[in-house]
Amino acid sequence: MAKKTIADINVKGKKVFMRVDFNVPLDENCNITSDKRIVAALPSIKKVLADGGSLILASHLGRPDGKPDPKASMKPVAKKLSELLGKEVIFANDCVGPDPQAKAKALKPGDVLLLENVRFHKEEEIKDKKTKDDPALRKAKDDFAKQMADLADVYVNDAFGTAHRDNASMYTVPAMMKGKPRVIGYLVEKELKFLGDTVSNPVRPFVAILGGAKVSDKLGVIENLMTKVNKIIIGGAMAYTFAKANGKTVGNSLCEDDFLAKAKELQEKAKAAKCELLLPIDDVVAKEFKAGAENKVVTGNIEAGWQGMDIGPATRKLFAEKLVGAKTIVWNGPMGVFEMPPFDEGTKAVAQAVADATSKGAKSIIGGGDSASALKKLGLDKKVTHISTGGGASLEFLEGKKFVCL
Repeated sequence: MAKKTIADINVKGKKVFMRVDFNVPLDENCNITSDKRIVAALPSIKKVLADGGSLILASHLGRPDGKPDPKASMKPVAKKLSELLGKEVIFANDCVGPDPQAKAKALKPGDVLLLENVRFHKEEEIKDKKTKDDPALRKAKDDFAKQMADLADVYVNDAFGTAHRDNASMYTVPAMMKGKPRVIGYLVEKELKFLGDTVSNPVRPFVAILGGAKVSDKLGVIENLMTKVNKIIIGGAMAYTFAKANGKTVGNSLCEDDFLAKAKELQEKAKAAKCELLLPIDDVVAKEFKAGAENKVVTGNIEAGWQGMDIGPATRKLFAEKLVGAKTIVWNGPMGVFEMPPFDEGTKAVAQAVADATSKGAKSIIGGGDSASALKKLGLDKKVTHISTGGGASLEFLEGKKFVCL
C-alpha cells in the first residue's frame, strides 16, 4: 500500500496540479451547506504552499452531464477556499483553454488557482474501456487531459472519493505527465492507511456491519470480507432478500428476487469460511413508507401489506452484543430508513454500539455515505476512529477492487 506522497518530493518553484474532491453540497442558491470536503484537503494544499509551490486545483461538482451549468460552478468553492486559506484563490472560467493556460502560466509560488468544474466537458467521464475500441473517443479524452497536464510540473491525487473512476483528470492527466513527479496527497494517504491496513492486517475480533437497500450492491464486499472477518452483521433492506431466501415471507418489503439463490449461497460460503453471518431476528414494519407511519414489531414472517422499515429491538440488542469486545469494525450502510423517525432507531443503536466499542479500544472505520451522515446526525462522528470521504470508493475498496488511479 506504500505510495509516494507530497512529503517525498520537492515542489519549490514548481506548479502542482492537484486533483481534489470538492463535490460539496449546495442549496438552491448555490451556497455551500458543508465545507467538510474542502477542509479535508487543506493539509495537502497548505503543504504545497508552505514548501514554495503554486497550486492548480481541479475537481468535479455534481452531475452537469458534460456541459456548463451555472448551478454546478466551482465559484462558491473558490470563495469558501479563499476564506479558509485567508488569501485570494484565483478562479479560471474553464479547466482547459486560454483562460486557465494564461492564469496557470502567471502563477507565483504561494498562489492558488481553482479550475472550473472538469465535468463541464464530456471528455472527463469517457470510460477508458470505451476508448480502447474508439480512436476518436480516445483522442478526445487524451487531448482534453493533455491540456490540463501541460499546466503543471507535478501531479497530486488527493481525491479518494473518485479514485475508483477512470475519469480524465484522475487517470489520463497523470498518464500524460510521465517523467514528472506523480504522488498522492495526505487525504488519500490517510484513507489507504485506514482502509488498507484495516482489511489487510486487522486486529481481531474483526466485525463488518453492512446495511443499505440492495444485496446486489454488496455482493462483492460480502464475498471479499467473509474470508477476512470474524462476523458480518447484515441490516437494512438487503436483509429481506436473505429472509426470503431462508423461506420467510417479507410482505411488501424491498427484496431482490433475482438474488435469492445468491443470498443462500453466500450464507453457505460464510459457514465454510467460519465467518458468523448475522441477520435480523425481528423487524419494525409499517403499511406506509413515510415518517411517523403506523408501525409494529414482528418476529419471523412479514405479512402482506406491511413492509420492513428497520431492525427491531431484539435485533438491536443482539447486534450491539456482537460488537462487544470487537477490536476492528468496518461499517457501511444504515440498518433501516434512518432519514424517517421512528425508523432510525436501529441505525442509532448500531451507531452507539460502534462508538462504545471504539471508546473501549476498537478501531472503527466508517465507509462514508449514509453511515457517515447518520453518525453526524447523531453527534457521534467524533466518537469513531475514521470516516471515509468516499462512500462509493470505500465500498469498492472493501470489495477488493484495484483502483486504476492509485
